[in-house]
Amino acid sequence: MVTGLEAAYASCEHAARSHYENFPVASWLVPASMRRHVAALYAFARAADDFADEGARAVAERHRLLDGWRGRLNASLTAPAPGPPPRDGEPSNTVEIFLALGDTIRRKRLPVALFEDLLSAFAQDVTVTRYAAWGDVLDYSRRSANPVGRLVLRIAGYDEPRLDAWSDAICSALQLTNFWQDLKVDFDRGRIYLPAEEMRGHGAEEGDLAAGRITQAWRAAMAAAVARTRALFLTGRPLCGAVAGRLKHELRATWLGGMRVLSRIERVDFDVVARRPSLGAADAPWLAWKLVTWAEQP
Repeated sequence: MVTGLEAAYASCEHAARSHYENFPVASWLVPASMRRHVAALYAFARAADDFADEGARAVAERHRLLDGWRGRLNASLTAPAPGPPPRDGEPSNTVEIFLALGDTIRRKRLPVALFEDLLSAFAQDVTVTRYAAWGDVLDYSRRSANPVGRLVLRIAGYDEPRLDAWSDAICSALQLTNFWQDLKVDFDRGRIYLPAEEMRGHGAEEGDLAAGRITQAWRAAMAAAVARTRALFLTGRPLCGAVAGRLKHELRATWLGGMRVLSRIERVDFDVVARRPSLGAADAPWLAWKLVTWAEQP
């Protein structure tokens, strides 16, 4: 007989499989013992990100939903019973998400501060649309992306500062990669994540982006951003050999996917307005080959 908790985890795994992502999420490479816990984390973060980004909600409504999500998070820490039914704007599987997430947090002793960091980044997305300097963008990534990597490590049983540092580098690189491939998508939503200092240094103008033009100035700014992002991937690469079992292959696949998107951005000469560089089924043979031939030193 399927219990309520098992059904809750199944709902989270379905959510993880249903959304398009560049990089593996709770894939078959993740050890089976971890998969349901990673899926619960993903379902929580995916819904909160949607509150901040999706639809035509007013600012106050977005904050209301995020505050409610924070309240549900806190309630799930000590209450194994299902919470109240979904409120207006919340996903239909809200009860299942927090039933599973609360179990995962308690069972794996996950730091709640990392979930709070995620929510603070999503709340920032509601009101902050421009970033002055690289430090500002990286601080956002520290809260929007790095907690996920650390939580996955904790789910796997790892709690070491050096692993956290490598994970932070990879997760920030993945976040930045998503920014560069979604430059036009984010601009259409009113945001630019490329720091003003980088744009100004190369003479990149918002007006050209609004007109759908990737000028030489924009190409230079994007090239600098991609180079910085690739350096972060390389800084974090040792993590892909420092963990054991199938998680090692999941991390390698994620790392390779991120680096391949950067190469795709370069291949289109940084014109991410004309075409959004992404990964697809055709990349599977390449990815499989790179996993088989992976070397500890690049």
